[in-house]
Amino acid sequence: MAPYHIRKYQESDRKWVVGLLSQGMAEHIPATFWQLLKLPRTLILLLGGPLALLLVSGSWLLALMFSLSLLPALWFLAKKPWKEYVDTVLRTDMSDITKSYLSERDSCFWVAESEEKVVGMVGALPVDDPTLKEKRLQLFHLSVDSEHRGQGIAKALVRTVLQFARDQDCSEVVLDTSNIQLTALSLYQSMGFQKTGQSFFCVWARLVALTTIHFIYCLPSSQAGGL
Repeated sequence: MAPYHIRKYQESDRKWVVGLLSQGMAEHIPATFWQLLKLPRTLILLLGGPLALLLVSGSWLLALMFSLSLLPALWFLAKKPWKEYVDTVLRTDMSDITKSYLSERDSCFWVAESEEKVVGMVGALPVDDPTLKEKRLQLFHLSVDSEHRGQGIAKALVRTVLQFARDQDCSEVVLDTSNIQLTALSLYQSMGFQKTGQSFFCVWARLVALTTIHFIYCLPSSQAGGL
Protein backbone atom coordinates (compact mmCIF):
# COMPACT_ATOMS: atom_id res chain seq x y z
CA MET A 1 0.00 0.00 0.00
CA ALA A 2 1.31 3.41 -0.96
CA PRO A 3 1.83 5.82 1.96
CA TYR A 4 -0.41 8.83 2.33
CA HIS A 5 -0.39 12.07 4.26
CA ILE A 6 -3.12 14.51 5.25
CA ARG A 7 -2.77 18.21 4.56
CA LYS A 8 -4.90 21.30 4.06
CA TYR A 9 -6.71 21.81 0.78
CA GLN A 10 -5.10 23.87 -1.98
CA GLU A 11 -6.79 25.32 -5.05
CA SER A 12 -4.83 22.94 -7.26
CA ASP A 13 -6.70 20.08 -5.57
CA ARG A 14 -10.11 21.18 -6.81
CA LYS A 15 -10.44 18.83 -9.79
CA TRP A 16 -9.52 15.87 -7.58
CA VAL A 17 -11.93 16.89 -4.83
CA VAL A 18 -14.86 17.44 -7.20
CA GLY A 19 -14.08 14.11 -8.83
CA LEU A 20 -14.08 12.33 -5.46
CA LEU A 21 -17.40 13.93 -4.58
CA SER A 22 -19.09 13.00 -7.86
CA GLN A 23 -17.69 9.47 -7.99
CA GLY A 24 -18.45 8.81 -4.35
CA MET A 25 -22.08 9.82 -4.68
CA ALA A 26 -22.50 7.87 -7.94
CA GLU A 27 -21.36 4.72 -6.12
CA HIS A 28 -24.51 4.82 -4.00
CA ILE A 29 -26.94 4.76 -6.94
CA PRO A 30 -27.03 0.93 -7.37
CA ALA A 31 -27.70 0.35 -3.66
CA THR A 32 -30.43 3.00 -3.75
CA PHE A 33 -31.93 1.32 -6.81
CA TRP A 34 -32.05 -2.13 -5.15
CA GLN A 35 -33.53 -0.61 -2.02
CA LEU A 36 -36.18 1.05 -4.16
CA LEU A 37 -37.00 -2.27 -5.86
CA LYS A 38 -37.70 -3.87 -2.47
CA LEU A 39 -40.15 -1.22 -1.29
CA PRO A 40 -43.73 -2.58 -1.01
CA ARG A 41 -45.11 0.20 -3.21
CA THR A 42 -42.55 -0.61 -5.90
CA LEU A 43 -43.34 -4.33 -5.79
CA ILE A 44 -47.03 -3.53 -6.13
CA LEU A 45 -46.29 -1.37 -9.16
CA LEU A 46 -43.96 -3.92 -10.75
CA LEU A 47 -46.32 -6.84 -10.23
CA GLY A 48 -49.74 -5.24 -10.15
CA GLY A 49 -49.22 -2.90 -13.09
CA PRO A 50 -48.42 -5.57 -15.68
CA LEU A 51 -51.10 -7.88 -14.29
CA ALA A 52 -53.75 -5.18 -14.57
CA LEU A 53 -52.57 -4.36 -18.09
CA LEU A 54 -52.68 -8.04 -19.04
CA LEU A 55 -56.23 -8.40 -17.75
CA VAL A 56 -57.36 -5.32 -19.64
CA SER A 57 -55.49 -5.85 -22.92
CA GLY A 58 -54.95 -9.60 -22.93
CA SER A 59 -51.43 -9.00 -24.28
CA TRP A 60 -48.45 -10.60 -22.55
CA LEU A 61 -46.12 -8.56 -24.76
CA LEU A 62 -47.67 -5.28 -23.67
CA ALA A 63 -47.45 -6.32 -20.02
CA LEU A 64 -43.78 -7.25 -20.43
CA MET A 65 -42.96 -3.99 -22.17
CA PHE A 66 -44.67 -2.10 -19.35
CA SER A 67 -42.51 -3.89 -16.76
CA LEU A 68 -39.29 -3.25 -18.68
CA SER A 69 -40.13 0.41 -19.14
CA LEU A 70 -40.48 0.82 -15.38
CA LEU A 71 -36.86 -0.12 -14.67
CA PRO A 72 -35.27 2.95 -16.33
CA ALA A 73 -37.76 5.14 -14.50
CA LEU A 74 -36.84 3.54 -11.17
CA TRP A 75 -33.12 3.98 -11.95
CA PHE A 76 -33.80 7.66 -12.63
CA LEU A 77 -35.51 7.94 -9.24
CA ALA A 78 -32.59 6.22 -7.52
CA LYS A 79 -30.11 8.54 -9.22
CA LYS A 80 -32.02 11.78 -8.67
CA PRO A 81 -31.33 12.46 -4.94
CA TRP A 82 -27.58 11.90 -5.37
CA LYS A 83 -27.43 14.18 -8.41
CA GLU A 84 -29.41 16.82 -6.56
CA TYR A 85 -27.05 16.58 -3.59
CA VAL A 86 -23.95 17.02 -5.77
CA ASP A 87 -25.54 19.93 -7.65
CA THR A 88 -26.48 21.60 -4.37
CA VAL A 89 -23.07 21.39 -2.69
CA LEU A 90 -21.29 22.52 -5.86
CA ARG A 91 -23.50 25.61 -5.80
CA THR A 92 -22.98 26.26 -2.10
CA ASP A 93 -20.07 25.38 0.20
CA MET A 94 -17.98 23.63 -2.46
CA SER A 95 -18.40 26.31 -5.11
CA ASP A 96 -15.40 28.04 -3.49
CA ILE A 97 -13.76 25.66 -1.01
CA THR A 98 -11.08 28.13 0.01
CA LYS A 99 -13.64 30.80 0.86
CA SER A 100 -16.04 28.40 2.56
CA TYR A 101 -13.56 26.39 4.62
CA LEU A 102 -10.21 28.20 4.83
CA SER A 103 -11.09 31.86 5.34
CA GLU A 104 -11.83 31.50 9.08
CA ARG A 105 -9.82 29.82 11.82
CA ASP A 106 -12.76 27.72 13.05
CA SER A 107 -13.23 25.86 9.75
CA CYS A 108 -10.96 23.78 7.53
CA PHE A 109 -10.79 21.36 4.61
CA TRP A 110 -8.23 18.56 4.34
CA VAL A 111 -7.17 16.14 1.66
CA ALA A 112 -5.33 12.83 1.90
CA GLU A 113 -2.58 12.65 -0.71
CA SER A 114 -0.84 9.54 -2.00
CA GLU A 115 1.72 9.51 -4.81
CA GLU A 116 0.85 13.13 -5.72
CA LYS A 117 -2.81 12.25 -6.09
CA VAL A 118 -5.68 13.33 -3.83
CA VAL A 119 -7.30 10.11 -2.61
CA GLY A 120 -9.44 11.38 0.26
CA MET A 121 -11.07 14.49 1.64
CA VAL A 122 -13.06 15.90 4.52
CA GLY A 123 -14.26 19.33 5.63
CA ALA A 124 -15.38 20.94 8.88
CA LEU A 125 -17.52 24.00 9.56
CA PRO A 126 -18.83 25.46 12.82
CA VAL A 127 -22.53 24.96 13.45
CA ASP A 128 -24.23 28.34 13.37
CA ASP A 129 -26.97 27.95 15.98
CA PRO A 130 -27.43 30.69 18.60
CA THR A 131 -29.40 28.31 20.82
CA LEU A 132 -26.36 26.11 21.40
CA LYS A 133 -24.57 26.65 24.69
CA GLU A 134 -21.34 24.99 23.50
CA LYS A 135 -19.34 25.23 20.28
CA ARG A 136 -20.21 22.51 17.79
CA LEU A 137 -18.41 21.51 14.61
CA GLN A 138 -19.93 19.69 11.64
CA LEU A 139 -18.02 17.19 9.50
CA PHE A 140 -18.71 17.36 5.77
CA HIS A 141 -17.86 15.43 2.61
CA LEU A 142 -15.82 12.53 3.95
CA SER A 143 -14.77 10.51 0.91
CA VAL A 144 -11.95 8.14 -0.02
CA ASP A 145 -11.08 6.92 -3.51
CA SER A 146 -12.28 3.35 -4.02
CA GLU A 147 -8.77 2.11 -4.89
CA HIS A 148 -7.35 3.41 -1.61
CA ARG A 149 -9.90 2.12 0.87
CA GLY A 150 -8.97 -0.31 3.61
CA GLN A 151 -5.83 1.68 4.51
CA GLY A 152 -7.36 3.62 7.40
CA ILE A 153 -7.57 6.87 5.43
CA ALA A 154 -11.22 7.55 6.31
CA LYS A 155 -10.57 6.99 10.00
CA ALA A 156 -7.49 9.23 9.87
CA LEU A 157 -9.53 12.00 8.23
CA VAL A 158 -12.23 11.73 10.88
CA ARG A 159 -9.60 11.85 13.62
CA THR A 160 -8.17 14.96 11.98
CA VAL A 161 -11.57 16.64 12.28
CA LEU A 162 -11.99 15.50 15.89
CA GLN A 163 -8.58 16.88 16.85
CA PHE A 164 -9.32 20.14 15.05
CA ALA A 165 -12.60 20.42 16.97
CA ARG A 166 -10.75 19.84 20.22
CA ASP A 167 -8.21 22.53 19.32
CA GLN A 168 -11.12 24.91 18.68
CA ASP A 169 -12.58 24.12 22.13
CA CYS A 170 -15.67 22.52 20.61
CA SER A 171 -17.70 20.17 22.76
CA GLU A 172 -19.34 18.18 19.95
CA VAL A 173 -18.87 17.11 16.35
CA VAL A 174 -21.92 16.27 14.26
CA LEU A 175 -22.32 14.74 10.83
CA ASP A 176 -24.89 13.28 8.45
CA THR A 177 -24.76 10.13 6.36
CA SER A 178 -27.37 7.92 4.69
CA ASN A 179 -28.99 4.62 5.59
CA ILE A 180 -27.44 2.83 2.61
CA GLN A 181 -23.85 3.92 3.35
CA LEU A 182 -23.23 0.88 5.51
CA THR A 183 -19.44 1.22 5.61
CA ALA A 184 -19.71 4.83 6.75
CA LEU A 185 -22.30 3.93 9.38
CA SER A 186 -20.03 1.22 10.74
CA LEU A 187 -17.01 3.54 10.75
CA TYR A 188 -18.73 6.34 12.65
CA GLN A 189 -20.25 4.04 15.22
CA SER A 190 -16.93 2.26 15.78
CA MET A 191 -15.32 5.64 16.47
CA GLY A 192 -17.86 6.58 19.10
CA PHE A 193 -20.43 8.63 17.18
CA GLN A 194 -23.99 8.25 18.43
CA LYS A 195 -27.12 8.39 16.31
CA THR A 196 -29.39 11.32 17.19
CA GLY A 197 -32.14 11.11 14.58
CA GLN A 198 -32.99 10.88 10.92
CA SER A 199 -34.66 12.88 8.17
CA PHE A 200 -34.98 13.23 4.39
CA PHE A 201 -32.79 15.86 2.73
CA CYS A 202 -35.09 16.29 -0.30
CA VAL A 203 -38.38 15.03 -1.72
CA TRP A 204 -36.53 12.65 -4.05
CA ALA A 205 -34.86 11.01 -1.07
CA ARG A 206 -38.25 10.47 0.55
CA LEU A 207 -39.56 8.82 -2.63
CA VAL A 208 -36.77 6.23 -2.59
CA ALA A 209 -36.62 5.85 1.23
CA LEU A 210 -33.12 7.35 1.35
CA THR A 211 -32.83 8.41 4.96
CA THR A 212 -30.28 10.88 6.29
CA ILE A 213 -28.88 9.62 9.60
CA HIS A 214 -27.65 12.27 12.06
CA PHE A 215 -24.70 11.52 14.36
CA ILE A 216 -22.95 13.29 17.21
CA TYR A 217 -19.59 12.79 18.89
CA CYS A 218 -19.14 14.29 22.35
CA LEU A 219 -15.56 15.40 22.82
CA PRO A 220 -13.86 14.76 26.13
CA SER A 221 -12.77 17.77 28.12
CA SER A 222 -9.26 19.12 27.70
CA GLN A 223 -8.34 17.58 31.03
CA ALA A 224 -9.23 14.10 29.78
CA GLY A 225 -6.18 13.71 27.52
CA GLY A 226 -5.92 13.15 23.79
CA LEU A 227 -8.37 11.52 21.42
